[in-house]
Amino acid sequence: MLIQRGDDRSQHLDRRLAFILAAVAGSLNAAAFHAVGFFSANMTGNVSTLSSLIAMGEWLHGLGYLVIVLAFVLGAALSALTVDVGLRRGVDTIYARIILAEAVMLVLLALARLGMERARGVPLLIVGLSFLMGLQNAIVTHISQARVRTTHVSGMATDLGIGLGRLLAMARGRGAATADGDRDGGGEERAAILLKLRLHAGTIACFLLGGVLGVLGWRWCGDLAMALSALPLFGVGLAGLLGASPSSRENPAAN
Repeated sequence: MLIQRGDDRSQHLDRRLAFILAAVAGSLNAAAFHAVGFFSANMTGNVSTLSSLIAMGEWLHGLGYLVIVLAFVLGAALSALTVDVGLRRGVDTIYARIILAEAVMLVLLALARLGMERARGVPLLIVGLSFLMGLQNAIVTHISQARVRTTHVSGMATDLGIGLGRLLAMARGRGAATADGDRDGGGEERAAILLKLRLHAGTIACFLLGGVLGVLGWRWCGDLAMALSALPLFGVGLAGLLGASPSSRENPAAN
């Protein structure tokens, strides 16, 4: 899932990666909101809240939301920089290594929260999760050439609506003959649209399911739920490392 890039990736690989990471993102986003009332991955909502607070003159309050947005951007920037350096050095497993690093940081964040007073740990939780969500979203955006996003539900819902609209338009014109009399010319286009719809609808569903499980996990074991959310990340990252060629693992700079 984390070796092939861009056009070398199949729809199946994109779906598997999107579904797993969207479930993790949904879990962390919903659990954090349930626990402290902030979203860690909803940058649209955070920027909207920031603009509202600025308009009302509540600059200090708005500063917190600005930090959340900047943490997300910093995570994405660091992810992109690390991927660029890794690929330039021929490290085929760079994506898997970043995912594993995310999992480790998520566990450390959970442990840090356990050792702090709940009120004092709120800023660390939200800023830390925002950073990790930016890091994760940049990975899947880069490896799939923007076909997959795991935290941007608005974009996925828009793509889903566009795909449905295109299918309806094709269905309306199905009975009309083309200029050369070919009635089946849109078959390949329709199949491609359906594949994209499976990807977007499935990603949204996994984000939703992850959110439900995240809140239930938080109610069951509190901050340890974050460590549990790291388990799929460890699985994906280790699978990426094990799926790489032996030469890539032993001598990543060989290429």
